[in-house]
Amino acid sequence: MPITDLLEKNRKLYGNEIALVEINPQLKEEQRVTWKEYELIQPTSNTFYRRQISWAVFDEKANRVANMLIERGILPGQKCAILLMNCLEWLPIYFGILKAGAIAVPLNFRFTAEEIEYCLDASDSDVLFYGPEFIGRIEDIASKIKQTTLLFYVGDQTPTYAEDYYRQAANYSSEAPKILVQDSDNGAIYFSSGTTGFPKAILLKHEALMQSAKMEAIHHATTHDDTFLCIPPLYHTGAKMHWFGSLYTGSRAVILKGNSPESILQAVSNEGCTIVWLLVPWAQDILAALDSGKLSLDNYRTSQWRLMHIGAQPVPPSLIRHWLKYFPNHQYDTNYGLSESTGPGCVHLGMENVHKVGAIGIPGFGWKTKIVDETNTPVKQGDVGELCVKGPGVMVEYYKNPEATAEVLENGWLHTGDMAMMDEDGFIFLVDRKKDVIISGGENLYPIQIESFLMTNSKIHDAAVIGLPDERLGEIAAAIVQVKEGFELSEDELNQFCRDLPRYKRPRKIIFAPVIRNATGKIDKPKLREIYGGERLVEKQNRS
Repeated sequence: MPITDLLEKNRKLYGNEIALVEINPQLKEEQRVTWKEYELIQPTSNTFYRRQISWAVFDEKANRVANMLIERGILPGQKCAILLMNCLEWLPIYFGILKAGAIAVPLNFRFTAEEIEYCLDASDSDVLFYGPEFIGRIEDIASKIKQTTLLFYVGDQTPTYAEDYYRQAANYSSEAPKILVQDSDNGAIYFSSGTTGFPKAILLKHEALMQSAKMEAIHHATTHDDTFLCIPPLYHTGAKMHWFGSLYTGSRAVILKGNSPESILQAVSNEGCTIVWLLVPWAQDILAALDSGKLSLDNYRTSQWRLMHIGAQPVPPSLIRHWLKYFPNHQYDTNYGLSESTGPGCVHLGMENVHKVGAIGIPGFGWKTKIVDETNTPVKQGDVGELCVKGPGVMVEYYKNPEATAEVLENGWLHTGDMAMMDEDGFIFLVDRKKDVIISGGENLYPIQIESFLMTNSKIHDAAVIGLPDERLGEIAAAIVQVKEGFELSEDELNQFCRDLPRYKRPRKIIFAPVIRNATGKIDKPKLREIYGGERLVEKQNRS
């Protein structure tokens, strides 16, 4: 059945139960309360700090969005983009799009105005829902996109070129639309990218979305009594598909707007969260706060917290050993996946396999894996090759990009571009990436974009960006900069220049040195990584 049926099932079975809670930790310190005081309050009304909706209200809001889109002429198969920070409106809008038979297109909230325009065009989006954080970016492109895109503003004081989402949606029926949605229908487009940095639109069917939901519930033994804490952005397949486990079981989820150690522990404590998905930096920050005494577990209720799992980047085994000293009764899992595989879980460690931390694990529920050489021949156990996965979550295609699709899909097998090996027990370990994408704190950085920006500096002759290992972020972007002869350029000056880049794209290390290129004129990044990516550099960074 399509993923929308789960929402309707939950309305019938658990209509009056809480489906989603939004916590906004941007609250004055004097307004905070302990979890014991919080329990006595039993908040039921929406406040600045906390908002909630039941499964019945969730479904009703989704139906209003669906009926609004249908009445406004959106037909099944048309695309509707979402550009919102995590909020209580996010998921009802997403499911409203699906209930209309349309295709949901989540957009990265870090996208620049140019990238937003590109993705709207690449996905053929006819509608854009966006929030107040993006007014400036949308204003930059409004004159171009409003000619072909219906703009709904999700916030107060709607701009003149957009329509008020709240006012519009309230005018439409809360009854389910008479649109037949099937497993074989296309359901969503998520954006990914290769080393060139140009986003590719990943088309997924409802069948893939449903597979992800069922798999998540099975992998983490999710029950109706669990409460999932959702911290990462909902545009990301990781956050969305992990939450699908809550959708599958009709269990409660908490959307946290912030990721400080205090706000995470406070949400776990106050809301009784049992499952939390973290990125490596967030787990490290929690441990550092506990180690330093800045936070104490004595001030929080954590006995109900049963599972902490991590994904989106390699996980240092030492981190999990450290974690289990504070949380000895926690179950742990790590999840591997791509947007092309409908998010995490095509390979996962398994909660019973904590002794294998460091591996990404074994094939997930419903998945097959193989590791192949350059001729697409499976390699021997213990040898390195490219990891390929096959299962019901594999994408349909890169939308409108048959050449790129053919490069990664072959007879149902998805070539991940990740180099891996399998140990004697059948556990898969990542070795390296074929692509040059840098994964820093769970975010993809595309070297060519940063290199192109650096080359706009009149003092730079050549530039290359590579990933260097970092204990906290997994990797950091390092820029090898070759200054033009006769010019001087300091690190402070270059860091100031890079302020025009989004913060997450700024190089965290600058190396003034010649840029090595091969005989064909391409930057020799394997050689640069060999020179600058060794252990001595990491030790030097740790000492500084």
